[in-house]
Amino acid sequence: MRTALLLVFMLMVCLNSSAQNGRYSTTDKQALKYFTAASQDLDKSLYDEAMAKLTKAIEEDPKFIEAHFQLADISRQRRLYKQAVEHYRQVVAINPEFTRFVYLKLGEVEIGDGQYAQAQQHLEKYLAYPNNTPQNIAYSQKLIIDCKFGIQALQHPVKFDPQNIGPEINTADDEYLPVATADESTLIFTRKINNNEDFYKSVKPDNKWQTATYLSNQINTPTYNEGAQSISQDGRYLFFTGCNRPEGLGRCDIYIAQKRGDDWGKPIGLNPPVNTAAWESQPSISADGRTLYFVSNKAGGLGGYDIWKTVLTDNGWAEPENLGPNINTPYDEQSPFIHPDDNTLYFCSNGWPGMGNKDLFISRLGKDEKWQKPENLGYPINSGGDENGLTLTANGRYAFFSSNKLKGLGGFDIYTFEMPQNIRPKLVTYVKGIVRDALSNEPLEADIEIVDLERNKAAYEDSSSPEKGDFLATLTSGKNYGINISKKGYLFYSENFSLLGREPKEPFIINVSLSPIDIGKKVVLKNIFFDTNKFDLKPESKTELQKLIQFLGDNPNVNIEISGHTDNVGNDQQNQTLSENRAKAVYQYLIGHKLETFRLVFKGYGKSQPIADNATEQGRKLNRRTEFKIISK
Repeated sequence: MRTALLLVFMLMVCLNSSAQNGRYSTTDKQALKYFTAASQDLDKSLYDEAMAKLTKAIEEDPKFIEAHFQLADISRQRRLYKQAVEHYRQVVAINPEFTRFVYLKLGEVEIGDGQYAQAQQHLEKYLAYPNNTPQNIAYSQKLIIDCKFGIQALQHPVKFDPQNIGPEINTADDEYLPVATADESTLIFTRKINNNEDFYKSVKPDNKWQTATYLSNQINTPTYNEGAQSISQDGRYLFFTGCNRPEGLGRCDIYIAQKRGDDWGKPIGLNPPVNTAAWESQPSISADGRTLYFVSNKAGGLGGYDIWKTVLTDNGWAEPENLGPNINTPYDEQSPFIHPDDNTLYFCSNGWPGMGNKDLFISRLGKDEKWQKPENLGYPINSGGDENGLTLTANGRYAFFSSNKLKGLGGFDIYTFEMPQNIRPKLVTYVKGIVRDALSNEPLEADIEIVDLERNKAAYEDSSSPEKGDFLATLTSGKNYGINISKKGYLFYSENFSLLGREPKEPFIINVSLSPIDIGKKVVLKNIFFDTNKFDLKPESKTELQKLIQFLGDNPNVNIEISGHTDNVGNDQQNQTLSENRAKAVYQYLIGHKLETFRLVFKGYGKSQPIADNATEQGRKLNRRTEFKIISK
């Protein structure tokens, strides 16, 4: 953008110099009169009026080169590429040596119009001139790379069949920047009415989007524009951009609002070091809610607008980190969307090789935890115009975007299309549950933790909602997970499930009843793991053991019995010994972490207390378990 503005400035210097020296290419007085009037209109930013007068000047003298040049440049700025190409070419036809800059500008608008071979020729001609500035040389070389990419992309189109999302969401006004929750039950987007941007939402109870409604008076304002939003996967947190607000730190800042019941709480601006006196915008929150990607032109970037990230710590959002040269360029990178797999980033850029202007790209996180070189999504997803604001469903199959190029209901409409297989993210599913009190059946606000068992790292940490007791978490396939649900004064819930070696076609639905702590109550520790016929605790048991330690710390008067159980396969005495050794292993881990021995006992029960039928493998698996029982409180 800064390069383009510099070229406009240099052009104006050229035209003004011609005027001051009386060296216009025409002597037609009426043509000059229209040209002078057009210049006055431009001073007042009256572009339509200026273009009309320049057209009349050219009608008076078709070889009025300065009028063609001026009209071409205004058309370029307004992205009327066909018109700009026509008039720049007229300049070349009238006087090929009028100015070297015509070849740079002509190449730029030809790219915008998809004429890549012609653009490459004109850009190479510009570079053949001596004494070009390093900045313009670099910009021209970058555009030539775009030409070469565009020529190849046109020959290898990707599948692209965009569908208008429908009149329930799209209207005669502009609708754009759509984002959906993981279960695709809610879509939040921006609608622009009379130059005011507000958020709207649509819900999909029966696999059909309902008529969109105003999101909230708590978030939308009549004075300021709200836009560029990111919704958490469970639909409970909204990150968005607010500009020129009196409490803001810069021209645009990032805000967060939390859903409370059926409405939203008052938005809060993120504190420094995220929001600064610079421009912070276009947030995208990771599935676990702990990494926020956003765009800023703050100091320390690689140039123009860059994509940054910040991580949530116990002390708030950490110092932002630039994503570096594998993502950012000396030009502009914007509209980041981190997919719920937390490994796939979509964004737009005019710095990486593309079809021209801003293209959409995908980058994947490598095994070294670094972002890999971006891949262009291809033609016709990308074109010579601007493409941005792409978001995907959690399953990665469908994308949402907005466009005013397709036949819609008016202005910008929201569309969806099926993503080509090679540019989809990793497969994810989601866990959706409700937590209730086992006695009253009332919803509970409880702590939810889902753990990647191999890495012993939390994949999701949050709480169920106080109003409904519900929660939703997205998870990447190909891993084993453990889930713990806890609330002070209650026994915690433990479960595990595997996404290894299969594609989950349906989400995991969990209905959990937490029991108040009482003598005799038991909890099966489903995330305690041993190898077959062994009693050494496996590393992936650590998270569950820490949860048990936390439970005992939160309830200092509670004493427990740790028990081991087996199925009925094998020698009874060996099963009895194995069950006792496994219970003892848990006991020793707890006392090794400074729990008082008087609060703990352990016992092996062998096969004597089955909870399922030993005649089936599934039943035997359930009987092989470690659990604890409340013996006093």
